[in-house]
Amino acid sequence: MISLNSCSKLSAQNSITSAQKSEITSDNGVLKVKLDLSRGGAISYISLSGSNRSLINIHDEGRYIQQSYYAGKTLDRKAEGQNPAWSPWSWNPIQVGDSYENRAKILNYEQRGDTLYTKCIPLLWDMNNMPAEAEMEQRNILDGNVIKVHCKLTCHRTDNIYAENIDDDQELPAVYPISALKNLYSYMGNSPFTNDTINNPDVVNLSSGFWGRYSNVSEHWMAFVDSTKWGLGVYNPNCISFLAGMAGSAGAESQDGSTSYIAPVKKEIINKDSVFEFDYYIIIGTVEQIRAKVYQLNKIYQLK
Repeated sequence: MISLNSCSKLSAQNSITSAQKSEITSDNGVLKVKLDLSRGGAISYISLSGSNRSLINIHDEGRYIQQSYYAGKTLDRKAEGQNPAWSPWSWNPIQVGDSYENRAKILNYEQRGDTLYTKCIPLLWDMNNMPAEAEMEQRNILDGNVIKVHCKLTCHRTDNIYAENIDDDQELPAVYPISALKNLYSYMGNSPFTNDTINNPDVVNLSSGFWGRYSNVSEHWMAFVDSTKWGLGVYNPNCISFLAGMAGSAGAESQDGSTSYIAPVKKEIINKDSVFEFDYYIIIGTVEQIRAKVYQLNKIYQLK
């Protein structure tokens, strides 16, 4: 989705009220990461340690790095307050908030050294301040230039309108780097994990109708980088299909309307009582450093 309008001592564990902190931060000396507690605990900020330049676009509630899931058939619910710009739409709980700029409610958070945990009640993207009958949990672990993220969706829906057992493309997760990171890199060949030549595909602009679709991302990663080939990579060991592209123009920063976008994609069925979990990794560095780290992580997964 995107709005086109443009181990140390436990430090915190709470139910959140408006008087409490709005974010939690971890800085491991390589990266600084912030989670926005006023927006479901989504990743709102990633920078190098000591830098104030975030690589994450947070222009609206459809951005950030966040969980977003799709279930059931698409429905016209405009009579119930559904945003006409997003109608018809399926059941789509969003970690940050909805298309009306309402924000998801945090239930708990915890900070333990370089591990950050959040739990929230997401909102349905297309509806006006309608909590989803679900909870989202997220555990983020900083390790050098890598952020390992474990996500969990727990559904307890009572609706009977969307239908069950529909296989939908899931964003695992939705990642919005700044559009100053304008160059797209990956490996999309038939000899993965052999240091074969990296691909540098053209970046598809959302104005063409949709994001770019990539179906043979055989090393499970894509990265947006700057002219020096430095930037942000996304690795999901269970995905070989990705969406990627840009909305607006290149050169924008974290608060601007323009943004880049990456999402590892996999078809999954999410029903009314589903519990769905997955891992992904955000890697900061040059294309070569990102790929090298993916190779290390892939070896770990091959041993599991």
